[in-house]
Amino acid sequence: MHRNRLATVALTALAPVSWGSTYFVTTQFLPADRPLFTGMMRALPAGLALLALTRRLPRGDWWWKAVVLGALNIGAFFPLLFLSAYRLPGGMAAVIGSVGPLWVAGLAALFLGERPTLRTLLTGIAAALGVSLVVLKAAGSFDAIGVIAALGSSASMSAGTVFTKRWGRPEGAGPLVLTGWQLTAGGLLIAPVALFVEGAPPALDGRNIAGYVYLALVNTAVAYWLWFRGIGRMTATSVTFLGPLSPLTAAVIGWAALGQALAPVQLLGMAIAFGATLAGQIGAGPSGTRPSGTRSSGTRSSGTRSSATGPSSDTRSSATGSARSVEDLKTFSSAEGNAAELSMDVIGVAVRR
Repeated sequence: MHRNRLATVALTALAPVSWGSTYFVTTQFLPADRPLFTGMMRALPAGLALLALTRRLPRGDWWWKAVVLGALNIGAFFPLLFLSAYRLPGGMAAVIGSVGPLWVAGLAALFLGERPTLRTLLTGIAAALGVSLVVLKAAGSFDAIGVIAALGSSASMSAGTVFTKRWGRPEGAGPLVLTGWQLTAGGLLIAPVALFVEGAPPALDGRNIAGYVYLALVNTAVAYWLWFRGIGRMTATSVTFLGPLSPLTAAVIGWAALGQALAPVQLLGMAIAFGATLAGQIGAGPSGTRPSGTRSSGTRSSGTRSSATGPSSDTRSSATGSARSVEDLKTFSSAEGNAAELSMDVIGVAVRR
């Protein structure tokens, strides 16, 4: 694997690793049984902070694109994930969520022209199998609404990943700008649902506030910035194969910090899921879609159609990649009863149950 690609994969992987800490923070620092309030507190303050930092609002058709992406990646994803976690027996929501790579493979073939290979499909099945061995507990009664919600949450995040890749970013907008737009839109969508379902916000003490600050800044603002940055530089399928790192991280934290035992079958599942994550990166190559910024506000660059593998796309990506990395780092340096992402934070509920 090329050194630059390895660095991109490693930085992007920090996002699901961070999401894997959500269960620990939620159970140890946050008020109980307020998943929607926690989802709002993760997204909205972080989004508003990034808007204040970047001082850039969407223009043209990026108003509706930001809302669509915010709904898919945050606003619809969080509530559906929470609903599935509460209604399904322990771990089942995580198992259903772990089929994210298969969702993305199908959607990427439809919207990005990334044709799935047999290896991709087998790797996706292996990832789901590994996660199921790690988190699946004794079977209980199945709930149709819970299953539909789990499938919906996985499909929502997968579609968000694919359309984030398809639309790229408007000219001159970095991943931090796009992150701020999506978190704000998603948080605003969750807020009225949280108020209607859970009522007024709870009283918070210093420990609660510290937990929410961590979730908003590290677990959400930084993690989603890294995630969307990775989507811009890798194929959609290879990005989503990093998702199993979240339940694996949650399981390791549960063992190390909370004294939760890991049975041999769980260790086997961790090995399978981690192997699938690595297999999803090997030979994937760089992004197979247009570089970020080639499509701005729904218009094409003057007379030139970006090709998935064309030399003009590669040349522009090479010429701007280094400068964008420096710009991203400079910008960044100045800046739940449950949880979320791909198969991400739902592992918290699975481990607890």
